[in-house]
Amino acid sequence: MTALTRLEDVASTMELAHAAGAEGAPHGTSFVAARQTRGRGSRGRPWESPRGGLWLSVLARPERADAFAALSLRVGLAIADALEGVISDLPMLQVKWPNDLLAEGRKVAGILCEASWSGPICRWVVVGVGINVQNAVTPDMAPFAARCAEWDASVAVEQVLHPVLEGVVRASRTAGPLTDAELAAYGRRDALLGRHVLEPVPGMAVGISPDGALLVQDPAGRAHTILAGLVLDSV
Repeated sequence: MTALTRLEDVASTMELAHAAGAEGAPHGTSFVAARQTRGRGSRGRPWESPRGGLWLSVLARPERADAFAALSLRVGLAIADALEGVISDLPMLQVKWPNDLLAEGRKVAGILCEASWSGPICRWVVVGVGINVQNAVTPDMAPFAARCAEWDASVAVEQVLHPVLEGVVRASRTAGPLTDAELAAYGRRDALLGRHVLEPVPGMAVGISPDGALLVQDPAGRAHTILAGLVLDSV
């Protein structure tokens, strides 16, 4: 059974999960908070975490170190399935490489994977998940962010917590590159597929590799493999 610690106000559930990892806690040890005061997103940016959203961190101990490269995409697929399974009117969610879930083009969830390494050995990974459920979205973010309540006004954090948690725990244990089935599932949800990418390499997004890298074809027809970075796509 997954060990889940519930908190009201906390600086960051990510930090709690990292501390648990250092103390030898098992795979699936999880922390969920009603509000975070210092939540963080990718590239060190702050993540607004007011009451009404799902702010969750899961300690993962993947079976192989090479699971880390595709982890955020594998987890994204699991979360998309979980949300669509409990919110019947939710549109099909798209996964935007490397770590966002979009509903009708707007961000409804984000994923942050942080690994602790000892040389080449991955000691553990913390998977942070932020999902807009009932929390308010500020007017300046409304064109870019969505919340689950837009499609189901009665949806509650508790309703999505356990399906999402189960999906993350299962997906973050899986080892190795994405399978053919996962690649096909990603292809159906790929928010960037066929779009013109401006950065980090100009060109057209043509999918992902099994290890989770973004594939971009530049105007000259050359293929580029993007392992990490912030993608800016044209509208």
